[in-house]
Amino acid sequence: MSRDRVTLFDTTLRDGAQTTGVDFSFEDKKAIAALLDRLGIDYVEGGYPGANPLDTAFFAEKRTKNAKFTAFGMTKRAGRSVSNDPGVAALLEAEADAICFVAKAWDYHVHVALETSLEENLAGIHESVEAARAKGREVLVDCEHFFDGYKANPEYALSCVKTAYEAGARWVVLCDTNGGTLPHEVTEIVSAVTKVVPGAHLGIHAHDDCGCAVANSLAAVEAGARQIQGTLNGLGERCGNANLITLIGALKLKDGYASRFDLGVTDETLGQLTHVSRQVDEILNRQPNRHAPFVGSSAFATKAGIHASAVLKDPHTYEHVEPEVVGNARKVLVSDQGGQSNILAELKRCGFDLEKGDPRIARVLDEVKRKEAQGFAFEGADASFYVLVKRMLGEVPAFFDVERFSVNVERRFNAVGELVTASEAIVKVRVGDEVLISAAEGNGPVNALDVALRKDLGKYQHLIKDLELVDYKVRIYQGGSDAVTRVLIEFADGTGERWTTIGVSPNIIDASFQALTDSMIYKLLKGGAAL
Repeated sequence: MSRDRVTLFDTTLRDGAQTTGVDFSFEDKKAIAALLDRLGIDYVEGGYPGANPLDTAFFAEKRTKNAKFTAFGMTKRAGRSVSNDPGVAALLEAEADAICFVAKAWDYHVHVALETSLEENLAGIHESVEAARAKGREVLVDCEHFFDGYKANPEYALSCVKTAYEAGARWVVLCDTNGGTLPHEVTEIVSAVTKVVPGAHLGIHAHDDCGCAVANSLAAVEAGARQIQGTLNGLGERCGNANLITLIGALKLKDGYASRFDLGVTDETLGQLTHVSRQVDEILNRQPNRHAPFVGSSAFATKAGIHASAVLKDPHTYEHVEPEVVGNARKVLVSDQGGQSNILAELKRCGFDLEKGDPRIARVLDEVKRKEAQGFAFEGADASFYVLVKRMLGEVPAFFDVERFSVNVERRFNAVGELVTASEAIVKVRVGDEVLISAAEGNGPVNALDVALRKDLGKYQHLIKDLELVDYKVRIYQGGSDAVTRVLIEFADGTGERWTTIGVSPNIIDASFQALTDSMIYKLLKGGAAL
């Protein structure tokens, strides 16, 4: 039996950016694009060039190695030529493999939102697709509000789809923009569309306002569509978009899909699904959803009782898939084989070659569990995990010892009468037999501490001179006046490598210092520093 290819299109960096409380930095976008690329996503939509300076700058170069880097924007405006439309020009100038145009497919929106004729809207679709194709770009057309449009005027909605396809669009995507369509409606409508455009050229873009985005996406595939658009962790405006993490798990592991369809996500990269999901949340400084399908920390957790008893006898009694295949862990067996299998996978991912059954794995697992009980979370802090394991294996030399540090924050009036806040840090470090004391000022206490720590590390100074602190995030792990603070710090060096470390303490400065020193040690370890 031949297997069809289902193509995955990620719009986290564009549609996901409309999530309340989510603001991507330039570095966030680069990091997430790289995650998607490694996971095996076919298309990565990087944003809307021309709409804002951040997205325009992001398209100054291609940000993926394997996935098709895609720019999003509108079809040409009514009343002007495609060659004289600044929005289309920005798309054509972007360093992108593909262009995804959004086009109105609901006659009501054409009249009210665009204030133009139905014929002019169709002409805009056709001319925009042709212009992008003439520049050698692959073209997708998102037919916005398609399902509502089809219900109101099926003839016109279908004419939008047909126009895009006949103009040369590789994919015509049916959008449930308001998220109000139900699975049985998706099945019926997509089946009708396949009579106009082949399913191998149809996609689905579902929003989750009825909690059906994943179900609607699968229903579209059953009806013949072969592209699914969605976001990591279901990010998106209002109630979010179809969750690609959940869809990948279903398509790769569930009967009826796994045997019929191929994905760009391999069995190997499927094992990184949990890591990718949680790392995205760490990048965005969000608390991961414990109950998320496949990847949540509670997805394979069982409390004491008859369920736990049954799972201990045979995990298949209460598990629909094995947690290890998606990089997750069975909580009830966390100290037994399930936990060791999970930590072994993490060790191999981070470059440690330990064999199953090695007694050191159990010691590492116990230490990770102890740290996590204190508030550490290593999913988004690979460098701290690497340093922790190296310490457990006795492979971290005593590069330096911080004997003391102090940070002073002073609010005062400067010489011209302006109220300013100044931060100063002093760090006393012992490197071998040499004692070094450094002082530095900074924009804030953490910046001052970072500058002072890296000002003079003696014989190791040349190895850290190219370091740059590129991101700093704070999360309160436990609330109240005795809150525990979790700090994540991301560094980069001259080679382009980036890494993240974590610190946890009731004191934000202490937590920051833990993360800073871990970063220094990681750099020295990777740089081959010797005592």
